[in-house]
Formats: sequence, C-alpha cells, structure tokens
Amino acid sequence: MAFITKTIACGMIAAIAAAGGFAWWVQEPITTEGDPIEFTISKGSGAHAAGQQMAEAGVPIQPLLFNLLARVTSRSNKLKAGTYELKPGTTPMKLVEQLVRGEFAQESLTIIEGWTFRQMRAAIAAHRGLKHDTVELSDRELMSRISTEYKNPEGLFFPDTYLFAKGSSELDIYRKAHSSLIQHLVTAWEKRDQNLPYANPYQALTMASIVEKETGQKSERTMIAAVFVNRLRLGMLLQTDPTVIYGMGTRFDGNIRKKDLETDTPYNTYTRTGLPPTPISLPGLQSLTAAMSPAKSGALYFVARGNGTSQFSDNLTDHNRAVNQYQRQ
Repeated sequence: MAFITKTIACGMIAAIAAAGGFAWWVQEPITTEGDPIEFTISKGSGAHAAGQQMAEAGVPIQPLLFNLLARVTSRSNKLKAGTYELKPGTTPMKLVEQLVRGEFAQESLTIIEGWTFRQMRAAIAAHRGLKHDTVELSDRELMSRISTEYKNPEGLFFPDTYLFAKGSSELDIYRKAHSSLIQHLVTAWEKRDQNLPYANPYQALTMASIVEKETGQKSERTMIAAVFVNRLRLGMLLQTDPTVIYGMGTRFDGNIRKKDLETDTPYNTYTRTGLPPTPISLPGLQSLTAAMSPAKSGALYFVARGNGTSQFSDNLTDHNRAVNQYQRQ
C-alpha cells in the first residue's frame, strides 16, 4: 500500500513538473536574435502538420509541443495557411496566435507618381513577393478583371506604397490601387471648382496626368493646371510635350524633335485640340487637386527658368520675352 501511495505521489510530482515546464516553454521566446525565419503553412494543415512544416523551414520548435499547445488552447483547427515570419522574441503562444489571426509576412510595393501604366506593370511583374498571375494578360484583359467601366488602364491606379501578404496575387495590388484612385478621384471631383472645362471626372484625371508630367515642382502644379485650363476654355492647342512623348510610345529615345511635334497621333496636342483620349501617367493626389482647383490666373504660357521653376505669362509677347531670357542665353 505504501509502495502504491509513493508511486502515485511520484507520478503527480512528475506531472506537475511537466506542466510547469510546459507553462514555462509557452512563454519563452523561441529565438532571441538573428533575422526573421520565413515559413509557409500549407492549406488544410492542422497543428501537427504546421509544427512539422515550421521545423522543416528552420523554426527551432518541437512539433509535438506546438501540437499540444494548439490543442489545449482549442486552436488546432483554426490555423490559417500562408507565408509567415518568426521574429526574434516571439513565444510559442504568440506564434499560435499569429497563425490563428493570419498575420502573414508583409511585403511592400511603391508605385511612383508620374509612372506610366507600363512602368507600373513592370514593377509588379518584377516583385519577388507576389504571385505572378497576370503576366500573360494584355492590358485590356487585365482591366476586365478589375473594372467594368474602363478599358484603358492608363492613369487609373493611385501611386502609393501598398502592403500585402507575401505570395499575394498581383490582381490584389491592381485592385487596391484602382480602388484607391477612384476614391481620390470621386472626392476631388466633388470638391472641384465650378465651371471647369471638363465633361466628366475622367477628363479631369487626364488633365491631372498632364500636370503630373509637366512639373516636378509641387508648388507650381496649380499654375500649370491653370495654363492648360485657360487654353481649353479658349480652344487653344495645349501644346504639351509629355503628351507627344506618350503618343510616341517606345519610339521615344529621350529626345523630342520638331518632326515629332509635327507627326500627328491621338496624343499630339500640337496637332489636335482638346485633351488627349486618355491620361498619360499615374497622377498623385496633388496633381488631382490642382486639376480640380487650378490657380486663379490668366496665364496661357510658361517656360522653364533653368533652375527647376517656370516663368508664367498671360500673353505671347511676354512669353517670347521670357523664352529669350531663359532659353536662348
């Protein structure tokens, strides 16, 4: 009887010790230094399989203990598939919570103001963190997956930095950027000045794309917009080089010549009146705002001063004088 009592007591002590050790392990960092360890949990994986996949990826964790922790916390079947990062200082308990919440490894992609859609596509196609599932689609096919309203993608994506889970579809980025652009466009259109020469928000977006390409000086964008709005009102040619360059496409070699200005394309604003048929770049918020609220000015011309700023003129005489001063020295 004494032997049985002693055995039971030893068993209880061992169980308590094991429980205490498990409780200690649960709250101890898995790693304390070094780079994050990337691992992927496959779709349909339970806690046992997840533990094995993490161990195979280099996460220093015992699959059996991880499985036990997930089970005693009733989370064994709640783990989300995806790619994760184990950061130094993460405990087993926090790791389980990370997998339950689906806190995937984060990637980022920055779309630059003034890029063309072709440049945006190239950047997305080159990003290693994305699942490249749109590479074989034409621009029109891609747009059909994103919008039922627009067929030409130029200008319809908002330049910004986008965060996403590693392995996300390229379509996720396109949809986020398009949705963001539409939201900004609608807001800007609702706040626009009255009596602007735009038939619809798309024309205002086209103007914003021209403003974006015409100047790198944020402070001048409303004045640049004013010049082109004033020309539209008077029926003057816009005569803006960026539209000509866009119409040249891959023929543009970095130089624009007189023959290029004289060669008619749908985007040549030296040969055609009004706005071009589509935007020519991805405009940022300031260019959108400038197109909707241009400066109160009668300026019809501008010329680069050579220091990054422009000289604006209300008439051709003053403009020619400015050209002689700043361009023919």
